[in-house]
Amino acid sequence: MSTPDLVPRRTYGGVIAVWVLAVIAGVAIGILVPAPWRAQWITVALGGCVVAAFAIQLWYGRSQAFIQRMAASVLGALVVLGLITAGFGLAAIVPR
Repeated sequence: MSTPDLVPRRTYGGVIAVWVLAVIAGVAIGILVPAPWRAQWITVALGGCVVAAFAIQLWYGRSQAFIQRMAASVLGALVVLGLITAGFGLAAIVPR
């Protein structure tokens, strides 16, 4: 039998941390990777965000709403990387 936490830890920090990781990875890919390889590296970054989300959410040690926190983390990272990729696409069609 487990006792409930009197003051449970906030779980939104882990979700936001994965989003920040996605922003950092997307910007690093935009700066360091040549244009033809960016799409492949964005998928690798999303995979890394999924693994990071698992690690962060398991580190919290709370089973309540685990699936919801994982979904929010991964979906947010997908949206962030999608917006960054859309920026890459728009930048590619703008003449220099």
